[in-house]
Amino acid sequence: MYKALGISEEVVNFGEKVLEGLSERFKKIDENAEFNQLKVLKAMQDNKVSEACLLGTTGYGYNDIGREKLEAVYASVFHTEDALVRPQITCGTHALALALMSNLRPGDMLFSPVGKPYDTLEEVIGIRESKGSLAEYGVSYSQVDLLPDGSFDFDNIKKTLLENDNIKLCTIQRSKGYQTRPTLSVARIGELISFIKSVKKDVICMVDNCYGEFVDTVEPTDVGADMVVGSLIKNPGGGLAPIGGYIAGTKECVENAAYRLTSPGLGKEVGASLGILPQFYQGFFLAPTVTASALKGAIFAANIYEKLGFDVCPNATEDRHDIIQAVTFGKAEGVIAFCQGVQAAAPVDSFVAPEPWDMPGYDAQVIMAAGAFVSGSSIELSADGPIKPPYSVFFQGGLTWPHAKLGILKTLQSLVDAGIVSISSLK
Repeated sequence: MYKALGISEEVVNFGEKVLEGLSERFKKIDENAEFNQLKVLKAMQDNKVSEACLLGTTGYGYNDIGREKLEAVYASVFHTEDALVRPQITCGTHALALALMSNLRPGDMLFSPVGKPYDTLEEVIGIRESKGSLAEYGVSYSQVDLLPDGSFDFDNIKKTLLENDNIKLCTIQRSKGYQTRPTLSVARIGELISFIKSVKKDVICMVDNCYGEFVDTVEPTDVGADMVVGSLIKNPGGGLAPIGGYIAGTKECVENAAYRLTSPGLGKEVGASLGILPQFYQGFFLAPTVTASALKGAIFAANIYEKLGFDVCPNATEDRHDIIQAVTFGKAEGVIAFCQGVQAAAPVDSFVAPEPWDMPGYDAQVIMAAGAFVSGSSIELSADGPIKPPYSVFFQGGLTWPHAKLGILKTLQSLVDAGIVSISSLK
């Protein structure tokens, strides 16, 4: 079947050799998935999810029992006071913008103690000028970069907190984004939050949890985060949610977000679920095992490309804290060939070849490969990257481990066919 899918014997054999050393890593991933699966199941049982919860509402969406129970399930899993889980939240960037804009006021300062945020947030914040940014509403911004070794610059974090009385909210991006810095573990996030609160106890700590849900058995809200924010077309949607985002946290933070999403005076009481709840519930139920498949794919990719001499982040043996695997090729042709390999492994639109394009929210052309059942879903097999130095590609997803494995083998075949990897290096 691999041959029928266009993968040579040399590529298949190289992949099988790499897999021989990964059985213990995969066993640990399966153990975490089992724990998280039981955690989600218990939350659904504790909140008495019933068949009636799967029925949608229309119009105003008043008394939507399924919507209310789903948000209670999320709050139970993330161990928070409340949650907002809505199809009206269009994507991860929207969820983050909603959390920020609802909990910051003119004159407040937003602070990032982990360096520059993901590209699309630059326009939300106003780092790059954009209509409706936080900057336009009088919210200022400051950041402290990570140290060269990836550790926190505690001295400058403390200095910034003490020198700016108007710091209201700290944003902590868990995943690497389009960078090659390490993803932050939940333990490190807890250490950072504890330090921030020791200096300024009332500051709100928000974690961009995209790509990190269910990778570990604990979440940032278990170690002090006031809010976690994410997208349902990433990990927690389990590949079934066709849209949506979530904010889980303190009652006040979530209430503020609800009033911003809908209207002052209405908040969480409105927002019809429109028959989408079965996908939200079932996707969340499947999310731990789907995330496990994506993690296996990421580890497989790291080991494949590290053995071939490419820089990878995380490396082949590091612990994992999100589902993203970065591979640096040093030239645009490598990024393009890799993405075209991922596309060729897709169940949808496998016959098209992705090309770089001017994508909204980015300062360079971006290439994206995702032949997905849900458009743009990055829990499904996908890869993307900006066409700029150091020319790194970011691979993530895979609803099943066999598909993730095929995707990685197909990327290697694409690089071999493009002459970027030689057949002799596979022996």
